[in-house]
Amino acid sequence: MMNAYFLAGIAMVFWGIAPIFGKLGLGEVQPLAALTIRSVIISLLLVVTVTVKGQWGLVTEVTAKSAMYIGLEGICAALLGQLAYYFALKVGDVGRVSPVVAAFPLVAMFLGILFLGEKVTIYKVLASMFIVLGIVLIKY
Repeated sequence: MMNAYFLAGIAMVFWGIAPIFGKLGLGEVQPLAALTIRSVIISLLLVVTVTVKGQWGLVTEVTAKSAMYIGLEGICAALLGQLAYYFALKVGDVGRVSPVVAAFPLVAMFLGILFLGEKVTIYKVLASMFIVLGIVLIKY
């Protein structure tokens, strides 16, 4: 089994590469059109992958409650968040927009504590302070 930090590192690399393509692609394209194109391409790739791997059973086994939460996550992240990000990326610098967007763990950490009963630790407090400091520094 792969290490969670290794996999997170892979995600970090791809999420670091993605804004470059996004900024280049948004030059003559409106954010809503860009998000639609992105979503259609991803959807097609997912349908092909799940079909080729024969894993539609995994999709159909998901409970309605889990599907609802995953759907809400998709609306927040892949629709509303991504659309706001594309608008910001279209008018702003990648080096300034991306770090602010990448500070989402600050929001997630706070909401995890508030709604999921996760514990407040000194490490979380310090990490939050560093995230805020990073956002402040990147503004200048």
